Amino acid sequence: MVKKEAKKVPEALQKLRSRIAANDAAKSEAKAQAEQYRAAATQEALERSEKHLKDYVASQVLSQENQQTANESRDYWVEPEPKVILAIRIKGINRCPPKVRSVLKLFRLIQLHSAVLIKNNKATKNMLKLVEPWVTYGYPSRETIQKLVYKRGYLKINKSRIPLYDNAQIEKELGKFKIVCAEDVVTELATCGPHFKEVNSLLWRYKLSSPKGGFSHKRTSYIQGGDWGNREKKINNLVLRML
Repeated sequence: MVKKEAKKVPEALQKLRSRIAANDAAKSEAKAQAEQYRAAATQEALERSEKHLKDYVASQVLSQENQQTANESRDYWVEPEPKVILAIRIKGINRCPPKVRSVLKLFRLIQLHSAVLIKNNKATKNMLKLVEPWVTYGYPSRETIQKLVYKRGYLKINKSRIPLYDNAQIEKELGKFKIVCAEDVVTELATCGPHFKEVNSLLWRYKLSSPKGGFSHKRTSYIQGGDWGNREKKINNLVLRML
C-alpha cells in the first residue's frame, strides 16, 4: 500500500499562524502585567488611605487634648480657622445683578443647588459677601468632602463631565503631583494642600439635589432663621440632606 505524502502547508498560512500565535502571547502577557499593576495600585491606595486616616485621627485627638487642657486650666483654646469653604447656590437668576452673576460665574456656581470648594482667604470672603443672598456656605468636615467626592465626584476632561469611577483616572491626570487615588484627592481638598487649585479645577462642580424637608426661607439670612449666608459647621447637615 502506497503511503500518501502529507500535504505541505503554504508558507503564507504558516506566517499567518505564527503572527496569530505571537499576538495571542503578547496579549496574554500584557493582560498579566496590567492585572499585576492594578493589584499593586490597589494595595498602594489602601496604604495611602490608612495613612491619611491615621493623620486625621491624630489631628482630632490633638484638638481634643488641647481643648481639655484649656478647660482644666480655666483658659480658652480657639481652633485654627478652617482652610476651605463649601458654597452652595440656593437661588436662581431672577433679579440677579450683573456683578453678582459675574462673581457666581467665577465661583462656578452656575446652576441651582451646585456646590464648590473655595479657599478660605480675605479675597474669597469679600466675594462671598457680594453674593450672600444667592448662596449659603460654611466649613465642611473631612467626612462631608469625602462623601461629595465619592457620591457626586465627576472629572472635567476636555470640557466634558466624566464620571469618577477608578483611581487610574486620578493617577493619569494628577500623578505628576503624587496624587494617585481618591483619598489623596479628599486629603488635598480637606487640608487645602499645595495642589488644591489643580485638584479642585479637575473636579466638576458638585450637583446636589433639593434638600429633604426643603429650605426654611430663602429670602432671609441663616442667622435670622432663613437659609442664605454663613452656616459655619452647620453646612455639613445641609449637605447630608442634599446628597
